[in-house]
Amino acid sequence: MGAEKDLYRPEEDLRFDDPYEDISEDRVRNLPDGTQIPYHYIHGGFRKMKVKFSLCLPEKDVFAGRFFQNISPFPGPDEEMASLQLTGDDDWVGFALKYHAAFVESNMGSTAAFGPKEDDTIVWKSSAQVALYAKKRIMEYYGCPSPIAVIYGGSGGGYKTMACIENVDGVWDGAVPYVIGSPASLPNTITMHVQGLRVLRNCLGKITENLDAGGSGNMYDGLNEDEQKMLREMTRMGYPPRAWYLAAWGMDNDGSLPVLMPGVKRSDPEYFKEFWETPGYLGADPASDVTRDRIQFRTTIRSIHLPGVKEQATEFDSRNDVDNAWQKMVSDGGDGWLELEAFPQKDNLYLNGTEIHIETGAAAGTVLALGKAFPEPEGNGGAITIGMTFGAPDVREVFGKLVPGDTIFLDNSDYLAVQSYYRHQVPADLSFHAWDQFRNPDGTPAIPQRKTVMGYSFTGTGTVQDGNIHCKTIVVQSLMDESTCPWCGDWYRHKVLDAKGNEDNFRIYYNDRCMHGPVAFLENSQVTNYGGILRQTLLDVADWAQFGTLPRESTSYTYDDGQILVPEDAAARGGLQQSIRFTANGSDCAAVKVGEPVHFAVDTVLPAGSGEITAVDYDFIEKRGAGIPDIFSTVGTFTRIQDGARHGAAAAITHVYEEPGTYYASVRVMSQRNGDASENFTQIRNIARAKIIVTA
Repeated sequence: MGAEKDLYRPEEDLRFDDPYEDISEDRVRNLPDGTQIPYHYIHGGFRKMKVKFSLCLPEKDVFAGRFFQNISPFPGPDEEMASLQLTGDDDWVGFALKYHAAFVESNMGSTAAFGPKEDDTIVWKSSAQVALYAKKRIMEYYGCPSPIAVIYGGSGGGYKTMACIENVDGVWDGAVPYVIGSPASLPNTITMHVQGLRVLRNCLGKITENLDAGGSGNMYDGLNEDEQKMLREMTRMGYPPRAWYLAAWGMDNDGSLPVLMPGVKRSDPEYFKEFWETPGYLGADPASDVTRDRIQFRTTIRSIHLPGVKEQATEFDSRNDVDNAWQKMVSDGGDGWLELEAFPQKDNLYLNGTEIHIETGAAAGTVLALGKAFPEPEGNGGAITIGMTFGAPDVREVFGKLVPGDTIFLDNSDYLAVQSYYRHQVPADLSFHAWDQFRNPDGTPAIPQRKTVMGYSFTGTGTVQDGNIHCKTIVVQSLMDESTCPWCGDWYRHKVLDAKGNEDNFRIYYNDRCMHGPVAFLENSQVTNYGGILRQTLLDVADWAQFGTLPRESTSYTYDDGQILVPEDAAARGGLQQSIRFTANGSDCAAVKVGEPVHFAVDTVLPAGSGEITAVDYDFIEKRGAGIPDIFSTVGTFTRIQDGARHGAAAAITHVYEEPGTYYASVRVMSQRNGDASENFTQIRNIARAKIIVTA
């Protein structure tokens, strides 16, 4: 059992004794199906703490006695209005109103989108104050008892949600932290991902093919020694191997590292020198892959092409989901570019994170980030653009100081060094098993370590998760999460068990074929989105808190060397998501001639009590990318099946391929708690794939 600690009592904090409301008006919300929902909108805040909030209240005759409070990953000065901008299936306000719940959001006291705060605990203390005010305002508005309060947030918002429910009692009745990290996640998850992208950049297609339908099943097939070693290390750290498809398709990037790296450099500047000089660090090995990828190149500017003037944004920046909120913290050089007299001449050039150090002229001492590079087809020169940078100087002003002949130095040393930082951040807490690969048999680190494990200060909450939850809690985690290792949910589950002694008020749902973000735009023929699962979980935790209705049991899973493994069949897996067996001519890989029919079969099984199958749709020719409008455009028929304890559906369809080639077909199966195919907000999805080789 965890040790007792002093909890925050929001009613005693006199810094929040000056609430105000500056908007109180009736509005209408337009839903994706054309339905219009009237609601009452209130905007206000607490003056002294610069906290602002939005309350969206359903009509009085339908209010269900509950509200959902959204916690964003990166609070900004106007974040209380972020969800008001969302539409379609991603409309969290519309979802709450449709289910007769109020919706609450705040800026958590933030006056800037990013940067250090005097007191990081303000994010959860202000959230508690907003929740308390919402309760009082709702009781006044409806003349009802105190409503059930459910808080939820993902990624960075998951840290904040956990901080809320661990450090405050008596405010929230339920919580849904989702795609959560651990105290050791940042910056380690981001840095290791970028290192994996670098070392595996030439074999990502092989990895994906090996793991896909009809593949060998051995992800190391065809990889060289360095690539095998890195893939094994990434897998043990917790990166889901199937998620490499994103990079293989050209859809992956270095994510939020431009935002996180300055913090590492401020906190541990010595590391970036020791990495290249001290034995035990990868950079000190002259034969290492990182040494081969290092660029230190001096050249001169041939010509300067000024960036255009950017128009001032007039619309509210609504990037507040778990995948793109960090983008508000960086800027780039627009359309400006530099032509160079010489450019590095090197095979398999790695330019990510390269710094442009201006060494001579009026702009000497300035450092910019390299964006894209365009080596000359013939000759030794090239052109470069300016990339995304956190806290960058005004690029147009810098360009105005440059003249042809100025010397610049291209250097990616620091960016390469930071990629290995996770290796030197081995937590003293042995429950972080992902780092066992860097430990001796007695648990001590086997390689040099930094003085501080930085992740504990990167949560943005001023606290560290201890699992001492004070309300009903369900964690939603993705098995193909490219940004947060899935094992972090399991780690937190054990913290709850240690703190509470049981899991009576805790569940965790692992979901296959889902990545970090829940937004509908991300869906493609490799992954689907978990938005419907997340929203159904919010309804379930509210029913649990309000009526005592027990939610579905946690997903059954095992932890194995960094990976979370679940049973293939949903009847054994549990949780909310259905399982799918998808075959082409009876196998996951079929070989046919042009014009020969391929017989596809679907067998899908639901966890007990999770609803009914509502749709079975197909994509016969793999569509790559995100936001493709006609993905799964072939609508199939299906038969619901109840066979004893097994509950699900069966489907079959035939397709003919008219051209030779290798194809991947996909099926998307949807289910809904009440079997309602028209209910867009709570459709639970999963997909499966098959390979078809067509010859002439």
